[in-house]
Amino acid sequence: MSTSPRHRARQFLALATGGLLARCYLAVVALGVLVLFVAPDSPYAMAPALLTAPLSFLPVALPFGAGTAGGGAAEVVAAGLWGGWLLLCALVNAAALGALARRQDRAPSVRPPGRRTLLAAAVDNWPARGYVAVVAAALGFFLYAVLLSPDPGFAAIWPLLAAAPLSFLAVAVPVPAEYSSLPWLGSLVFFVGVVLAGLVNAVLVGLLTRRLRVRPAGR
Repeated sequence: MSTSPRHRARQFLALATGGLLARCYLAVVALGVLVLFVAPDSPYAMAPALLTAPLSFLPVALPFGAGTAGGGAAEVVAAGLWGGWLLLCALVNAAALGALARRQDRAPSVRPPGRRTLLAAAVDNWPARGYVAVVAAALGFFLYAVLLSPDPGFAAIWPLLAAAPLSFLAVAVPVPAEYSSLPWLGSLVFFVGVVLAGLVNAVLVGLLTRRLRVRPAGR
């Protein structure tokens, strides 16, 4: 059922800040931002972008960030836009985690939802379907580049960003040495890892969408 935009905004903020899981996530993101300012040249400076993925990677082609060229006011404006976008991404992810944590909030007599019910959240609403379509398109481009294109280049970057942050684990999974002679095995491991990471993200998007569509009691 549809609800008013004002109620949805309140529900969104409640999901993003009201649960222990969401608060812990926001605390970790805040710690990552602190590391970014204290040690901007450290490899850990990428933590805020990784922790708020995949939305944080959406404006990769835009001049967001403290390192934007132009100097003076241009850098300040770009850094401010990047900071605001990062905050929004963190709140969206925190709200999704809050929706996941609250899915068990029901009467004790009601049987908890099974695995199928949980996975249904990835396809029973348009935001989740749209996200699944984006991941599928990125994977399709990756498969075309790997199987048909003479120069795959950096084709893996698009599914990697679309299904982040868990998709980065697919890159970290090592291929056993005894199978290193099979060039397709690494691509298969990466493909499966991205599919699973995208499925997790789609479920979170679906659960958040369901929560925001719940009509408040008494209306």
